[in-house]
Amino acid sequence: MANTIPVLDKGGQKRGEVKLSAALFGIEPNEHVMYEAVRTYLSNQRMGTASSKGRSDVSGGGRKPWRQKGTGRARIGSSRVGHWRGGGSAFGPKPRDLGMRLPKKLKRLALKSALSTKAAADEIRIIEDLDLTKVSTKEMATILSAIGIGDEKTLLVVTTPDKNVALSARNIPNVKLIRAAELTTYHVLRAQSVVMTKDALAHAEEVFGE
Repeated sequence: MANTIPVLDKGGQKRGEVKLSAALFGIEPNEHVMYEAVRTYLSNQRMGTASSKGRSDVSGGGRKPWRQKGTGRARIGSSRVGHWRGGGSAFGPKPRDLGMRLPKKLKRLALKSALSTKAAADEIRIIEDLDLTKVSTKEMATILSAIGIGDEKTLLVVTTPDKNVALSARNIPNVKLIRAAELTTYHVLRAQSVVMTKDALAHAEEVFGE
């Protein structure tokens, strides 16, 4: 069943109510799919560019350091072996593709599960708008405080990031600004509070609600 939550203004006063879509905020969360979505997101953030030099990549080592027998020392074939200084790494990392892919239906199910989890925990706030006439981190912090947001990790969801809003929010610790169309399971679950503008809520329900 869909939840009805208040719509707040920038001063924290109630200006009406809005019903959250049951298709997006009222499903039974699937924990395993959420885990897979977060795992896929984090894996796709990795560059996979770590690289080390093997024996064939380092210089030198063309000549056997000493004869095989009769010296009293351990036999050795090259000065570029892994356990010698200047030698190549044995089984070291090489560039590779660490990307993963989650089917679109599962990705959407994971996002719906994450938003439903937040809605059930009363961790979603709806605000009329976040329009600012100038860049002001102090004003943005005041707005967040007025709607009951403290020092917790907060996800601000807007339709299109306004320059003043983006610049005002970026210096506040634990606050991340994101477009509604770019919502991910990772960002929703990582936040302790999700603050959405009324327009962003409508846009998210239009994009992800089917």
